Amino acid sequence: MIEAERFVPEPRKDTGHGRSPFERDRARVLHSAAFRRLAAKTQVHTAGSDDFLRTRLTHSLEVAQIAREMGARLGCDPDVVDVAGLAHDLGHPPFGHNGEDALDAVAQECGGFEGNAQTLRVLTRLEAKVDGAGLNLTRASLDATCKYPWPRAEGRRKFGVYADDAEIFAWVREGAAGAARCLEAQVMDWADDVAYSVHDVEDGVFGGYIAFGRLLADAGERAALCADVAATYSAETPGDLAEVLTDLLADPALAPLAGYDGSYRAQAALKGATSVQIGRFVATAVEATKAEYEIPPDAVRLVAGPRRDEQPEKASVGPLRRYAADLVVPRLIRAQCALLKGMALRYVMRREGAELWYERQREILTDLVGALATRAPEGLDPIFAPLWKAAPDDASRLRVVIDQVASLTDPAAVAWHQRLTGG
Repeated sequence: MIEAERFVPEPRKDTGHGRSPFERDRARVLHSAAFRRLAAKTQVHTAGSDDFLRTRLTHSLEVAQIAREMGARLGCDPDVVDVAGLAHDLGHPPFGHNGEDALDAVAQECGGFEGNAQTLRVLTRLEAKVDGAGLNLTRASLDATCKYPWPRAEGRRKFGVYADDAEIFAWVREGAAGAARCLEAQVMDWADDVAYSVHDVEDGVFGGYIAFGRLLADAGERAALCADVAATYSAETPGDLAEVLTDLLADPALAPLAGYDGSYRAQAALKGATSVQIGRFVATAVEATKAEYEIPPDAVRLVAGPRRDEQPEKASVGPLRRYAADLVVPRLIRAQCALLKGMALRYVMRREGAELWYERQREILTDLVGALATRAPEGLDPIFAPLWKAAPDDASRLRVVIDQVASLTDPAAVAWHQRLTGG
């Protein structure tokens, strides 16, 4: 079947275990060097700054677990959505989204930098497994990692493929209509939002950055939070978000967090709130999607029914997977998720004093690109030096340098900067 094809055909493996092509994909991602490096890459807090806080690795494992469960309930192949969750952040550079912005600024001459486009590049080119194809994952698994299945365009910050990866991107997208995303990619994307929003709030409360008691007591602070969310994460108005926030703060699962003091009981309440929010966000999306496609609420892996605006005789037959359906996330649930993301933004990422470290992070990565561009190919790792030598022009050589810097962990970026610049 076309979904199980690989860009470079491989001999059939018969080990007696009967693993599916998608189970093999999952193993390839789990055993990859790029996946291991996520253990020392920033999620929100700098990796290694606290034993409790999440890294890109723990975040990816959590996204994969949420996506797998949600996808299975809809009829997706669970291993495909699992692969997407595990792999979705492999292209993120040191220092999280701040590092992404820094590399984008210095990569303009070679097409910019975007973490999702870099993920495709890691999976299909940079990770060592099959010459010329990276991990050589199946078409379905690669397509499921494509959050933004389109190239860079003016006025659009997010994109999913660089110009020089267009050939394999076209292969991955064979049979897809335009910029449509497969259901597995939508499930992964929502799982990412859910994990990101809920877990970052959990980390923020534990670290003393987010105080629910302050939000409950200060109407002005609630209004400021809603304004931040409307400007960054949501199409809702601040006024509409204010109503959603009032109800969210009154939720029985979140109410006990107003008095969080770090005790065992308080930590249990925090973990309980995390579990309730994830369960609600997942269950609501699954139920709404099944309702849209007229699937019984308790059915698993049943055939897909028609959309309500279609005639029954035009309905496609098969489970809810690939391009047979779109994920439905109700407006209220999206607003609640956006408000949680806004809490992490306002009280953790924008906390007092954080901008000085963010500025330093950007300086480190900018300096590294400059230093390596003048020292290449000798200054590059053995995996990147041959790519630099084979590059046909300056833009292609710059892309190799960007690939090198993006591959580094947070501690490695600081160490390389010290070694190459003395700074």
